[in-house]
Amino acid sequence: MISVTNSPKPTLQLADWTKTMSRSILRQMIAVVSQPGILSFAGGLPDPALFPAREYAQALTTVLAEDPRALQYMPPYPRLKTHIVQMMAQRGVQCTEDQVFITTGAQQALDVLCRVLINPGDAVILEQTVYTGIQQVLAPFRARILGVPTNYRSGIDVNAVEALLAGGERPAFIYTIPNAHNPLGVTMTQETREQLVAVARRYGVPVIEDDAYGFLRYVGEPDTPMRAMDEEWVFYVGSFSKILAPALRLGWIVAPTELVSRLTVAKEAGDLESSALTQRAVAAYLDEGHFPAHLARLRQVYNRRRVALLAAIERHFPAGAEWTYPQGGMFVWVKLPGDVDTRLLLETAVSSQQVAFIPGIAFAVPGYQANNCLRLTFSSCSVAQIEEGIARLGQVLKEAIAK
Repeated sequence: MISVTNSPKPTLQLADWTKTMSRSILRQMIAVVSQPGILSFAGGLPDPALFPAREYAQALTTVLAEDPRALQYMPPYPRLKTHIVQMMAQRGVQCTEDQVFITTGAQQALDVLCRVLINPGDAVILEQTVYTGIQQVLAPFRARILGVPTNYRSGIDVNAVEALLAGGERPAFIYTIPNAHNPLGVTMTQETREQLVAVARRYGVPVIEDDAYGFLRYVGEPDTPMRAMDEEWVFYVGSFSKILAPALRLGWIVAPTELVSRLTVAKEAGDLESSALTQRAVAAYLDEGHFPAHLARLRQVYNRRRVALLAAIERHFPAGAEWTYPQGGMFVWVKLPGDVDTRLLLETAVSSQQVAFIPGIAFAVPGYQANNCLRLTFSSCSVAQIEEGIARLGQVLKEAIAK
């Protein structure tokens, strides 16, 4: 007789980093704040009513009719790269087509850069409140995050960055959003940019300049990107998501020519190449000259909403609250007095006033608390909705602080 023993059922073994993996707090909250009937200042989304759908559809139709290669595996489209070079020149950055690396959105740009810059366990410098997407990209590398403060008027604290480097830290890179920071809404001053580039150059540490909102400037003249100050140590990341449409999933990196071949190999491991169809359609759209007028309209509409939000906050928020005054982008950061927990407050705001925001903790790096802070978005609400929603939210905040 054969003896049968009950062996334990095999279990799937996952990579170690996945054992602590979870969706970002921001993504978890989006499901809550996107319920029907909720007046939401939460999602950092462009207004779909402003997408150039008709003009893009015409460009797409033309490409499909005239270029059968648009549906094939294809290398990066040279004409699109030429347009990006021209767009960068308008921002004051001189680069060549060979230095432009096409990506499937800015998020993939961050992923590819991390793949070529980070070894497991390396340190990276991030601001203490920062875009959640960079934290998600870093998770598989188990990167050691070195958080530095942000000045609400001038941007990243360069003195704190230099103190880390002078103390012996050698991070894989410094990550920052210099224009209309997500989530803070802060635009880095020219002086701070120059100081950061000088420090990065002196210590030999790359800077990833994430400029998703750089074309959305409403107040004053745009500041010069850091890539214009140094082409060796600054890697510029751009995106069409906020200035055309997110579903295009099209972005770019401006990188040193000698790094492009390594970026290519890293990207091929993920998706081989970005959509040939989308690249050609966006290039055709840009060929027709629609973009300047479209961008001017975005700036006009978003600025009107920015002004309305700031005015409504001034009228309705409780005494002691502080907030940033963005010069561009989509976000305002609010700091409340006392020990108000905005994560708990969100539940009250949604249930009692049907209004939503994103609590500050969603953006905090490990070891840093932003419990009494929140982010508001003005891009996807009308002026009337902004006034009504901020009045409702102001009532919730006043009641919470009065307790």
